[in-house]
Amino acid sequence: MNQTFKIQIQGRVQGVGFRPFIFNLAKSFQLKGTVSNNESGVIIFCNTSESKATQFLENICHSKPKMAIITSHTLTEVSFTNYDDFTIIPSEATAKITIPLTPDFAICTTCKTEIADTTNKRFQYPFTTCVNCGPRYAITETYPFERAHTSMENYTMCTTCVNEYENPADRRFHSQTNSCSSCGIQLELVDGKGNTISKRQEDIITKTVELLRNGKIIAIKNTSGYLLCCDAANPTAIQTLRQRKKRPSKPFAVIYPSLKAIQKDFKISFHEQQALQSTVAPIVILQNTKNTKISTRTIAPNIEQTGVMLPSTALMETLMQQMQQPIVATSGNIHGSPIIADNDTAQKQLQTVADYFLHHNLKVQFPQDDSVLKFSDETEIIIRRSRGMAPNYLGANIDADKNTIAMGAHLKSTFTFVPNKQVYVSQYFGNLDAYEVVQRYENCIQQYIELFDAKPEIILIDKHLQYQSSVLGSEFAEKYNAAIYEIQHHKAHFASVLGEHHLFHSKEKILGVIWDGTGLGDDYKIWGGEFFSYHHQKIERLTHVDYYDWLANDKMAKEPRLALFSLLNEEDRAYIKDKFSNTEWNVYTKTIRSNTLQTSSVGRLFDAVASALDITDINTFEAEAAMRLENCAQTSANLENVDLLAHIDYEKIPSKLLLKIILKAYKEDGISKAIIARSFIYTLAKSIIKIAHKNDIKIIACSGGVFQNTVLVSMLHKMAEKEEIKLKLNRKLSSNDENISFGQLMYYQHIKN
Repeated sequence: MNQTFKIQIQGRVQGVGFRPFIFNLAKSFQLKGTVSNNESGVIIFCNTSESKATQFLENICHSKPKMAIITSHTLTEVSFTNYDDFTIIPSEATAKITIPLTPDFAICTTCKTEIADTTNKRFQYPFTTCVNCGPRYAITETYPFERAHTSMENYTMCTTCVNEYENPADRRFHSQTNSCSSCGIQLELVDGKGNTISKRQEDIITKTVELLRNGKIIAIKNTSGYLLCCDAANPTAIQTLRQRKKRPSKPFAVIYPSLKAIQKDFKISFHEQQALQSTVAPIVILQNTKNTKISTRTIAPNIEQTGVMLPSTALMETLMQQMQQPIVATSGNIHGSPIIADNDTAQKQLQTVADYFLHHNLKVQFPQDDSVLKFSDETEIIIRRSRGMAPNYLGANIDADKNTIAMGAHLKSTFTFVPNKQVYVSQYFGNLDAYEVVQRYENCIQQYIELFDAKPEIILIDKHLQYQSSVLGSEFAEKYNAAIYEIQHHKAHFASVLGEHHLFHSKEKILGVIWDGTGLGDDYKIWGGEFFSYHHQKIERLTHVDYYDWLANDKMAKEPRLALFSLLNEEDRAYIKDKFSNTEWNVYTKTIRSNTLQTSSVGRLFDAVASALDITDINTFEAEAAMRLENCAQTSANLENVDLLAHIDYEKIPSKLLLKIILKAYKEDGISKAIIARSFIYTLAKSIIKIAHKNDIKIIACSGGVFQNTVLVSMLHKMAEKEEIKLKLNRKLSSNDENISFGQLMYYQHIKN
């Protein structure tokens, strides 16, 4: 055979068993050549005819490994090289990396079976993985993805593991994370003072289970960071965890040992089941039932929902199979700080929270929280995009010839990095109010700059220059002599949806509905209830929720009673005077008379309604009032929906009038909270359709944290379908501020305002 062909495969093709798959397929085709990872993906050379090479490529695309995603491929003839056999060769990066970074994959069914099998070599080995599962992004040091480029380089495979690794017929053929109890990662159980309780691997899980059942709080190091765990049926242990973590009421997540155990406590849909069992293994927010046996009142106070997940790693699978009952599993951090992944840091910072620590000696390079999602009917709503989802964004429409970093927002921070043809949207970091979060966020950006050897040439920041992300962006621009561009917060939200759904080249006008808590507007007011139009690469503000006073700066977001106070006239405020002390009342009354800062925030509108209905006056965690209002509305699901503004014609949603109507219905007419809560959300959904009709628009794109409300999304979907309107929401990204960095990139790439 005097021809040699080169096949280049691009996409998510490293760390997913692609090379061993190619090796075995090449053998079946009786080909001679090589396969290796390179900076662009997987590269194959083979001696064959053009027709057979084409057939080989077709088979690759059709039968690829289940974890692989092929985004492009090429087949070209190159100078002839004679190969004696087909081999997998070590990878060497000779140019800048331009591949997706493989995310972490939840433990697969086969590995679960192995660690439960008493006759198997990996029985109860807590770090069992294969080509289809295990940590990838979390342990990556550099690329291409090889064992030597990860935290696994410190573990030399034993003879048995090497035999598996080298055997083409074995499912661990070229599995870069391969290890076993003889050669792999080691656990250690210590107490709160750092004293070793046990290093005997066969006893540690059993002892940990015993401690959990006895009401102890354990900080468990998973492969993406620490989890703080306790018995989910023990309200005393859960309350102790709340007190120690200074987290009075924000919901905790719960890990169940099996899908069957979840089904006993919850009624789950097909889509929820699929999500729970996916390779992401996210936290899925489920509606409580009368069969829910865990301590829901302490796990998620005042909210009839629970965030539930299945074990994502062999460690948690091994633990849960012995535990055989649900455990609370919340991020291992002090409230407001990022998830901890370093043993010494955990021991130091969490010693007042955890009674015991379950450490291991695998270094975590990129710590990540668990991803969180919920469903509105069949629509998946991402609440937090992190482990298993980050950091790739496949299929973005970009034309970037310069290294670009979009810095995102201040709350729910992420960054988006474009050092090549790929788009990388980082994992969620948290709110940049905390110094530790800022450090993690900044350090991760530096890791990306080094990983891709790509100094930023363009920096995109929020128009609010006091956001910590904007401050850091300015510092990066100065450090790297990069150009810097400011992009308005809500226009970035809008651009994120347009980018997700490839709508920038739409010939039809698109209505953008961006509802959230805060964002600095072009008129220097606090926006948050915006209606935009997009047409011919231009975004224009059409209208907005009618402005009302913004009081007490950030305090307004923490105290729903302040939003209510702001939205009521002096006469109606008499209804709510008991929500304030005399001193507070006098101060706020005086303040509002001289106030000049105004807002259109729908997030604060939700807060005001929650306070008006006596659901809550103070938020103990972000968006508590909105969550509790949504929960209240769900209890009236079978009742008729009422448009509270049905007989009113408006260009701007009359926010103050809406609150006046709600307060009268509740205080004077005695209508139930649940009916009013649902009617309020229905009225907002109806307002979107009304404004679309007024502007003769048939495509609506929605973004902002308010659109994580499942009641609102469900109503809007039904209205849009009835009116033959196309509704677009964030699907690959969260609708909250996590999407701002991607939206900044999309705005910069496509908008010509």
